Amino acid sequence: MTSPLSLRDQGWRMPAEWEPHQATWMSWPSRLNTSFPDGDHHDRVLPVFARLIEAITASEPLYLNCVNDDDRSWIERNVASEARKNLILTDIPAVYPWCRDHGAIFVVNDATGEVAATTWEYNAWGRKYPEAIPDTNIPSAMASLLGLRDFPGGMVLEGGSIDLNGCGSLLTTESCLLNPNRNPHLSRTQIEQRLRDFLGVDKILWLHDGVAGDDTDGHIDDITRFINPETVVTVVEDNPTDENYPRLLENYERLCRMTTEDDSGLNVLVLPMPSPLIMDDQRLPASYANFYITNQSVIVPVFNDPNDERALAKIAECFPDRRIVPIDSTELVWGLGSFHCLTQQVPAPPRIRR
Repeated sequence: MTSPLSLRDQGWRMPAEWEPHQATWMSWPSRLNTSFPDGDHHDRVLPVFARLIEAITASEPLYLNCVNDDDRSWIERNVASEARKNLILTDIPAVYPWCRDHGAIFVVNDATGEVAATTWEYNAWGRKYPEAIPDTNIPSAMASLLGLRDFPGGMVLEGGSIDLNGCGSLLTTESCLLNPNRNPHLSRTQIEQRLRDFLGVDKILWLHDGVAGDDTDGHIDDITRFINPETVVTVVEDNPTDENYPRLLENYERLCRMTTEDDSGLNVLVLPMPSPLIMDDQRLPASYANFYITNQSVIVPVFNDPNDERALAKIAECFPDRRIVPIDSTELVWGLGSFHCLTQQVPAPPRIRR
């Protein structure tokens, strides 16, 4: 059964992240948010944002939600002038910077060459951060600014909780999408149908849980990512005494049994995990899987860890046609996210298939 509005039946689909972008979208870290709770740490994380902006704008335009005059002045002073030529500051207010989760999720129609926005309900990761609830207005504002059609998905969905191969397969986790703090009124079957109808997918691949320290209840973008239609990279913990070891091993074993939308076996590659990163007695969700793919590069979080080079080498093997851009994410992950969490791709209009 399909919903009355089945975008899939009308030819819409969410492209894979490696497909061409017309732009990337981000939200600047407002001082009102509690991701970076003290002024000193907020100041230390801003250079990471500047580096990320410069890396993205080297490949494509970047829309940045930033309305505060002081923040705009900081960007003017600290982001390279060449990068600012490809930077579009919007008048869309954002409390939190995690645009992957509060932003629109874009789809394309290969038959008509159109791009549209799917806009989903946002409840600040199960209402953990009520001050962020105003960010629920951001998706429709993004669609309006671009002049795109806006298709409301009708359930809570964060962009970091899904990863797609663009051909009909979608990865997610039971710990997040089936959590009663998201959509308690919907069954697993109903959630799967919404994903099929609005994102144009055929097969839902369910992993169990995310990495330790992840306050999103287990977003997929910290554990497993498609790198081509048949292949994923997934993080695996080598230390059997680490709390991540059993949960990541279970995910790996599930992946090895999975098939894609055409029933082909899934090719599973392994990424290491960094050593546990602890700040103020809190385990942080540091993961190399939280990379972001631009038109010309892959921006990879690193943590001044012995496994940085192993992870970078594996990701370079996965993306031989793109530059690998490592950026230290140690300060950023204090906010419980990294580069994929901060970004949302806007796909380029597809070439019409005849």
